[in-house]
Amino acid sequence: MPRMSKADAAVSLDEPEIEGRYAELGEYTVAFETHKADMDPAPLFQGLPDDRCQCPHWGMVLAGRIIFQYADHDEVFTAGDAYYGAPGHLPLLFAGTELVEFSPTAALNETMGVVGKNLEAARAAGLAGGA
Repeated sequence: MPRMSKADAAVSLDEPEIEGRYAELGEYTVAFETHKADMDPAPLFQGLPDDRCQCPHWGMVLAGRIIFQYADHDEVFTAGDAYYGAPGHLPLLFAGTELVEFSPTAALNETMGVVGKNLEAARAAGLAGGA
């Protein structure tokens, strides 16, 4: 049976706002994320259907909180909560939040392709921090 721990996953992302460790388990990607700053990444989802994340996520908040904003409601998850983020959400992230999240790799890669292009465009325009 495949397994992964935070200690075993290499740091894939280390920015002022987030540290992320990611590994594939079968057809899913497990993410170990530590959020270092409050962040509203909504502009990074521009270009996806409804300008919202279309990848489903299942996870557990270990510390802090995360909010999923949908067109008609918000869902707030805090330390100790297991969650499901349905397609069509926008995340709000808060400093001190730690989570473990599972996402279908194919859908995540499609979403992150758009997010990555938007992040690079924002950096080129001087609108986003990071390395």
